[in-house]
Amino acid sequence: MNKLKRLWNDRENQFKYAKWLVRYSKPYLGRILFMMAMTLLSSVLTLVMVGMSKNIIDKATEGNGFKSLILGYLVLTLALQALSVVSSLLSTVLNEKFSFGIRKQVYEKIINSHWMDVKKYHTGDLMTRLTSDAGNIADGIIGTIPNIIILIVELIMVFFTLFYYSKLLACFALLVAPVAGIVSWWFGRKLKKLQVKVQESEATYRSFIQESLANLLVVKAFANEEYSARRLTKLREERFGWVFKRAKMGMVGSTTISLTFEIGYIVALAYGALLISTKAITYGTMSVFLTLVNRVQSPIMGLTHQIPKVVSVLASAGRVMELQNIPLEEKEEVRMKTEKIGVDIQNLTFGYNEEAVLENVSLNVKPGEFVAIIGESGVGKTTLIRLIMSFMSNVQGDVNFYNAYGERMRANACTRNFIAYVPQGNTLFSGTVRDNILMGNLEATEEEILDALKLSAGYEFVMDLPNGLDTVIGERGHGISEGQAQRIAIARAFVRKAPFLILDEATSSLDEATELSVLEGLQKLNPKPTCLIITHRKSILQYCDREIKIENMKTTELQSM
Repeated sequence: MNKLKRLWNDRENQFKYAKWLVRYSKPYLGRILFMMAMTLLSSVLTLVMVGMSKNIIDKATEGNGFKSLILGYLVLTLALQALSVVSSLLSTVLNEKFSFGIRKQVYEKIINSHWMDVKKYHTGDLMTRLTSDAGNIADGIIGTIPNIIILIVELIMVFFTLFYYSKLLACFALLVAPVAGIVSWWFGRKLKKLQVKVQESEATYRSFIQESLANLLVVKAFANEEYSARRLTKLREERFGWVFKRAKMGMVGSTTISLTFEIGYIVALAYGALLISTKAITYGTMSVFLTLVNRVQSPIMGLTHQIPKVVSVLASAGRVMELQNIPLEEKEEVRMKTEKIGVDIQNLTFGYNEEAVLENVSLNVKPGEFVAIIGESGVGKTTLIRLIMSFMSNVQGDVNFYNAYGERMRANACTRNFIAYVPQGNTLFSGTVRDNILMGNLEATEEEILDALKLSAGYEFVMDLPNGLDTVIGERGHGISEGQAQRIAIARAFVRKAPFLILDEATSSLDEATELSVLEGLQKLNPKPTCLIITHRKSILQYCDREIKIENMKTTELQSM
């Protein structure tokens, strides 16, 4: 009873996945139908060629002319080849566009969802869903599902054609369908579980590669090269185990079905031979029997082979739908003057799990103030910044921005439009220095970029690079020092000219003299922004109006600067 209940619940999920796939397929429906029409035309031409082959054999047996039939057969063969080429090219183009469409929509969903909800998934797992799973879905919509429809239509056409020649053979050939269907259904259930395991193992495999390459310095620093290679091999073996089990299950299923069809073919062969021996049919009709029995069994076998693919598509659809179900960030149109911005925090409580990091925190940062946030590592300084920037969901309390004119607005994704942020660590992208700075303001002019570099103490070293602003740097700033990467990140924030600036340990990699230059540049920003600075350096405090300490999940103002 429990098994039936679980199966019924699973069927409901499959229905949801199927509805989701239909919705995603609508923009491509016309092109899919056109491709299906070409395939069906190929099937019709094939059946015409079956009849022509019968006439060719019968006329040859009788000694009559059959040259015109051979010529017609050749023309149809060339036509079939042309249709096959066009259909294959269309399928390739459509598959690529469809898979990209899924990836784009899921990617947009990820980047427009709360950061903390997305961070629950490993980057490698997200990549697997965006690539492998999206590819499976595209193959299913463009290939598998149209093939199933085509095979059903083809089965009907071939059955009635065979029925015309032999009612007995047609019915017998069709009898194998229920057997094949039951076998496919049973194997399909097994394959779905194995497909999920394969995709999960693929995600783990990719995640390890991505992490070890991203943290290659750590791997080498602790001389863990051999361990990493062994770990990769182990993960590969685990993945291979699931892949092999899936392949073995699929092979057993297909072999079972193939044997069923082979028996059907032998029966048709024996029946045709018996009719020829009694001169009840011609050799041409015998060739039609054998061809059509194969043709009627071919769609059935094709349908049984498509079932594992459908299972794979539905499994991938479930994994992609899981990402689609992540709630989007709240966005409210900015309806206040974005100048002289302050932030008011009231009764803020938040924890990454059941244990709170911040509890009942209240804080007001007035427009134009420079406020330092200090405290020991792990007390919630960066968490407070993330909450102000609305990166989190499930937050208790209120975070509101306000301006000097008395206008207020609740913190949400759109309030980041007037915030500039320098996060901890190296956050540069691969590309040119110019590209990285323009991330702060895509409309910035050359002059604005250079001004931002001067204020961030990065102008001289950038101009000394081989191609200046157009020098290409690698992932996470490869090719420049940590201090240089940090100054580019600061320039990226400065070029935004935002009224609210957040610096999270932004000068941690700078020497004292360079840090002093950056702080002086910060003072020269015009218009002057409101600034929150997370720091462990006492040298920065003299530039701040106030000093807020986070301790025991609370905020305390230490002194007026």
